[in-house]
Amino acid sequence: MYTIFKNDSSIILTDDGNMALKKHHFLWKDIQGDKALDDILSINNAEVYLIDDDLDGMWEEFKQKFKIIEASGGIVKNDHDQVLFIFRNGIWDLPKGKIELGEGREEAGLREVEEECGLRSLQLGNFIGTTYHVYEEKEIQILKISYWYKMFSNQKDLTPQLEEGITDLKWVGQSDLNLILNNTYPNISLLLDRYQSSL
Repeated sequence: MYTIFKNDSSIILTDDGNMALKKHHFLWKDIQGDKALDDILSINNAEVYLIDDDLDGMWEEFKQKFKIIEASGGIVKNDHDQVLFIFRNGIWDLPKGKIELGEGREEAGLREVEEECGLRSLQLGNFIGTTYHVYEEKEIQILKISYWYKMFSNQKDLTPQLEEGITDLKWVGQSDLNLILNNTYPNISLLLDRYQSSL
């Protein structure tokens, strides 16, 4: 199963035929051309299910309809069991950025987190998972695939990367996490759930 976010909606690619009972469901074989997919992507505030027996084949065909941008980032924790969040464009987020040409995912994740947060001492941990979201830029449909890693730092003096629109950085403990979740992206909430369940 793949869950791709667009604004306040999620598009779920699945091979589970029982999802045909859901309100917004479509058989992948019935989706012909970009117009049909555009109509599906324009559904607001809903879970949309795309169903096909060949999940991997559907995923490959789905990706071909977008320009792919790959990014990498991290969930950074410290000794106090706090997670480091960035504040950008009025929303709390996790640090990440585009993978540059010739760069590996882990290398890019460390570099981007260091740059966005002004970190000098950062340790790389295990891979957590991948998130997906689609958006439009200059009339081009983009699918951003983001790879996430556990990271660790105890650095206290943090510097937000202002040129990237980051205006604040905050170490957040469990007791304040709900405040963040009320003002973050759905894919970040999903990632944090996955992260918490892996601890």
